[in-house]
Amino acid sequence: MAERNTPVLIGTVPLLYVQSLSITEGYQIERIAGSRFSQAIAPTTKTIAIEALLPGAERLLIKKQLEAMALVSRVLVAATAPLLAVTGIPVVCGLTVSLDMQITDLRFTQSVNRRETLDASLTLRHVPRSSVTAILGEAADLALAAGTALSASPPPPAPVPRVATAPLVG
Repeated sequence: MAERNTPVLIGTVPLLYVQSLSITEGYQIERIAGSRFSQAIAPTTKTIAIEALLPGAERLLIKKQLEAMALVSRVLVAATAPLLAVTGIPVVCGLTVSLDMQITDLRFTQSVNRRETLDASLTLRHVPRSSVTAILGEAADLALAAGTALSASPPPPAPVPRVATAPLVG
């Protein structure tokens, strides 16, 4: 039985064939004055990197939708999607719910091997617009984590034993 493919949502654009998604977060570390100790003083900017395939006849439409969201001007972004003037671009997937994101890098590749498919690479950066949306985003991310922990999941994969083989003689 095939599993249903859950899309990664970038705003209202569903990416159905995500190949990889990574989140980079951390903390800015500063040395305490007059001491050999350091402490974390502030979180670094959250970055999400996505590699996806855009296959079929809709590939150019999805490309244009992503390009429209990547516009630098908040006025143009707001005209494209009115809620983005207040909240930024939401990213919703099985790994995170992140509000207030902005596309900082967008790359499309088409190759001769797959003429009917575009390879898409996106990088989004957290650009908070208000403390309210920052709190809502963290609450949604926490709810996702709690819901995932409580949901039934498939058993872990069984380990595959290693089998020694005789070297090939040729």
